[in-house]
Amino acid sequence: MTEDLRGRYRVTLDLDGVTDKAGLMDRVARALDLPDWFGRNWDALADSLADAGVWPEAAVDQGLLIVVRGWRPYAESDPDAWRTALDVFADAADEAPALTVVLALGGSS
Repeated sequence: MTEDLRGRYRVTLDLDGVTDKAGLMDRVARALDLPDWFGRNWDALADSLADAGVWPEAAVDQGLLIVVRGWRPYAESDPDAWRTALDVFADAADEAPALTVVLALGGSS
């Protein structure tokens, strides 16, 4: 990776204790302070991640860095859903160049 992400507005998406899609959606909604109308499905997640209009205000100018931590237990408990989540993260980052999603491999945020 050659891009300098230090200036990006950082949000930690902590998935510790998440075991299902509903839990993932709740954590994303909380981490990004998404509006109440967030639909908590894959399409809504993709739309919200790619739409700077629903990002935290500071992220609009700085870009958004989402650090996903505590994801391994969820990935192991529901690998199909986790693959879908990874696809959604990747597609949203492709659509919104100011968005970067990284997976923390360990440690704390």
